[in-house]
Amino acid sequence: MSDTTVPHRNPSAELHTMNERLAAWAACATEDSPALIERFEAMGYAVRGKTREEVEAALRCPPDQG
Repeated sequence: MSDTTVPHRNPSAELHTMNERLAAWAACATEDSPALIERFEAMGYAVRGKTREEVEAALRCPPDQG
């Protein structure tokens, strides 16, 4: 047996961190991909015509259901 303990994991915090990173990556990717913008729009994210920072903020929230 090892005396090493496994650090406590916080799945909720890890998921939040991953979502933040994915939103940042996706916002950068939309700059060069009209198809990705179309896909996000189809999913309910209003990203067309927005800056990278605005796209990132939009992707951090649930899509519009309207």
